[in-house]
Amino acid sequence: MSFGKSVRATMQYTVDNGAAPDYYFYEPDPSVKLNPPGTDTREVEIEDAWSRAGELSVDREGFELHDFEARFEQFDDDSAIRASFYPQVVEFIKQHTGAKRVVVFDHTIRKRLPADLAKQTTVQRPAVMLVHSDYTPASGPQRVREVVPDDAQELLKQRVAFYNVWKPLHRPVEELPLAMIDARTQDEEDLLRMDLKYRERTGEIYVMRYSPKHRWSYFPHMEARHALILKTYDSETDGRARFMGHSAFEDPTTLPNAPKRESIEVRTMAFF
Repeated sequence: MSFGKSVRATMQYTVDNGAAPDYYFYEPDPSVKLNPPGTDTREVEIEDAWSRAGELSVDREGFELHDFEARFEQFDDDSAIRASFYPQVVEFIKQHTGAKRVVVFDHTIRKRLPADLAKQTTVQRPAVMLVHSDYTPASGPQRVREVVPDDAQELLKQRVAFYNVWKPLHRPVEELPLAMIDARTQDEEDLLRMDLKYRERTGEIYVMRYSPKHRWSYFPHMEARHALILKTYDSETDGRARFMGHSAFEDPTTLPNAPKRESIEVRTMAFF
């Protein structure tokens, strides 16, 4: 396996203190004892993965990169994204995973935005600077029940996998690129359940504790014609990648006048 050049950058891991970390989407009562994620900052080596892009597998490393020809430009129109871009993503996932059915359930435009939740929207959010994986063995099936309630009981009897499609909007990503952990280098014990606290419910994702075994990769200067497939959940327990840690990061090689990152991630569930 060949290796490209690498950079060293800081990643925000989470301390494993025996309690579930939490994140509130509202102002909790002052009496609540918070246990925030991302407080364990670690400098890691992040490899340029361009030289081995053709060797990667979502079932092994947990991510792949492919050409995704730019046949859509209306990323400022939410309804157009759903009507015209979603079908392209469905075909893209079917082509590269062999899934029989693919359902897109939401998308997010990522830009450099204030961390203040009041200044964000449900569609436009800042890049996530936290080592995490989007689903857990409990929240994956629950999402299926929420998105396709009429079919969920039968669909969950077969394999289901969640894939994010991540790509630049119009120009290459020169700042805040996305980095991924090779799923083979993370242990189950590295995954820490984090509670997402909403007023009406509590969800959960995985954040990660630091391990020196983690092997990080990224694709510097990804262009709009490229797209990453990130596996965020798999119901199979046969040894293939089920979860994959990832995070945006401050690339030390980014030029001061680099254009701000603009990307989209589209979340899908695939049935086999």
